[in-house]
Amino acid sequence: MGHFSSMFNGWARSFSIKKASSSGNCGGREAVEVMTREAKKNDLILHSSGFVNVNGSNNFTSLYSKRGEKGVNQDCFIVWEEFGGQEDMLFCGVFDGHGPWGHYVAKKVRESMPSSLLCNWQETLAEASLDPDFDLEAEKKFHQFNIWKHSYLKTCAAIDQELEHHRRIDSFNSGTTALTIVRQGESIFVANVGDSRAVLATTSDDGNLEPVQLTIDFKPNLPR
Repeated sequence: MGHFSSMFNGWARSFSIKKASSSGNCGGREAVEVMTREAKKNDLILHSSGFVNVNGSNNFTSLYSKRGEKGVNQDCFIVWEEFGGQEDMLFCGVFDGHGPWGHYVAKKVRESMPSSLLCNWQETLAEASLDPDFDLEAEKKFHQFNIWKHSYLKTCAAIDQELEHHRRIDSFNSGTTALTIVRQGESIFVANVGDSRAVLATTSDDGNLEPVQLTIDFKPNLPR
């Protein structure tokens, strides 16, 4: 609890100082930009076909995409090891564009979502830590879920607005799926829009691999 308490208190102080001058933007944007640059410098971010393995870590991540016969490959993806400077956190995202500008939309969302989500997550944590009744250890998983849910909602709304006002991208006739996963310790948080799919590989009692579908494909014929 000590590690989380000090982390919360540090972000809370930073947030309270910067909130007044943030003009609606995340107060920790500059810190997140520094984290992003450091992660790229240390090869912790992968957004093209290949693999990443952090020294001393048991994680091994690989990405692969192949262009189909329709023309431009509109797939974009990203993996960020040690997301937000936390050794136990990992961010994964898959963005499949559609429409004439789909590849631009997918690329823009890939570029914006991780840092925006991280910024909103830190801000939400800071706000929560200022609440005298907030106790992370009490119903820890419930609090973690709500913090990520709130962070995702703010992030998606901001990116949607950013795309709507983008002068060079037609986001009305084009768009992208957005399937992202944050692994925090032993917990996995999934956010999904569109028909990209997350599948978890598990081991059955007899030692065989078994797939577990984590998301529902959002399609026009999906029952309400």
